[in-house]
Amino acid sequence: VLVGGAPTGVALITVDPSGDNSIVVSPGANGKLVPGDVKAAACLFQASRVVSAQLEIPLETVVEVVRGLSPDNRFVLNPSPPRPLPGEVMAACDPLIVNEHEARVILGEACVSDRPEDWARLLLAKGPRSVVVTLGSEGALVASSAGVTRVPSVKVDAVDTTGAGDAFTAALAFRLGSGASLVEAAGYAARVGAAAVTKEGAQVSFPTAEEVDAL
Repeated sequence: VLVGGAPTGVALITVDPSGDNSIVVSPGANGKLVPGDVKAAACLFQASRVVSAQLEIPLETVVEVVRGLSPDNRFVLNPSPPRPLPGEVMAACDPLIVNEHEARVILGEACVSDRPEDWARLLLAKGPRSVVVTLGSEGALVASSAGVTRVPSVKVDAVDTTGAGDAFTAALAFRLGSGASLVEAAGYAARVGAAAVTKEGAQVSFPTAEEVDAL
């Protein structure tokens, strides 16, 4: 498939015996999604309860998404692949979703602790309305003005962690759009992420609602 004169993006993934992965991404068409495309689809954003983005598209396109949000939109960002974020993007996040690597990259020199609870608080101080730090088999942390809450996961035999972060973010955004609180949404997302790592691959590993309920 060609979009903007470029093929669909691809990712080259290696997985070690414990299920952890290393990923190299060729953005392809993702890199051709420009701010003008966002402006052309403004009506779709205005009609959405939750708008979710990653950094596999250009940062300036994410900035345009933020600028086009209405007061009724909730913006969810997983900054993957990670890079420092401008203040206006940080301020729009509700939540900003990061794993350990992403947290360290975004915090940079401000990452003065090895405790995930501190990463959550430090990130929250940078402007997001809320922050979620994913912790793999340990679940996740949810940070907001109300404090930091740990959300447990379920214990599974991990086969391949590829796509777990995508599954988590999508599930969280879906539950927020359905009216759940952030803590409730993160709890559900942790179960979706856990189910995803029990199968090989990315999209093909994403569970059905019935498979999540069975955990």
